[in-house]
Amino acid sequence: MIIDNPRKPEKEISSEKHTLFIEDIPEQRILVDKKRKHFKIEPKFKVYRVYIESFLELKKGLHTVFNELRHAGKNDYLEFRINSSGGFVREGQQFYNLIQEKFENRTVAFLDNYGYSMGALLFCMAQRRVIYPYSDFMFHNYSAGAFGKGNEIESRVEHISKTSKKFFYDIIVKKGFLNKKEFEEMQMGKDFWMDSKELCQRKIATHVIIDGKLIKASKYLKMIKEK
Repeated sequence: MIIDNPRKPEKEISSEKHTLFIEDIPEQRILVDKKRKHFKIEPKFKVYRVYIESFLELKKGLHTVFNELRHAGKNDYLEFRINSSGGFVREGQQFYNLIQEKFENRTVAFLDNYGYSMGALLFCMAQRRVIYPYSDFMFHNYSAGAFGKGNEIESRVEHISKTSKKFFYDIIVKKGFLNKKEFEEMQMGKDFWMDSKELCQRKIATHVIIDGKLIKASKYLKMIKEK
């Protein structure tokens, strides 16, 4: 669900790099049959809107954000507003775990305005993925380092490589956003930069906001083709 009429935030919680706003959406009575005057009742719910910057949290503020998100109910929605160059993969995995735990099939992400690296992966985690005509996007392989004795470094690097590759594969390849050959090229160091057109073609974006309207990605492709 995408809320087009935002209300005044009920609560704001900030971590070092991200900000969470919580909005109460009241119960709504929706007309489904005008002739018979039939209505359906949409129960009240909350929208948890998180503005995403860099995945580089070094303080404990993110604990408060995640703790608040874990209070979400079964009808509540999670919304990401992404403007991020990436950062720690492990932090991104925390958001992934949260989606699986509390917001499965109730997550929407807006690419506002760019998502690179972990920012791109977070965008891909959402059920609905909304872009703008000048949204910018990039997949690439992770960067990492290790310290310690030689055998410890080898063991750690092997473990990080194995677990990170599987995580990236599940988000990118299993969803069909890159094919296996492209994924291997990414593993070898290739960066995949994408504009709004390619994001729609690859079905990474499901919707586009243009001229104040939310349209499906397929309709957007037809519009730019006709120009």
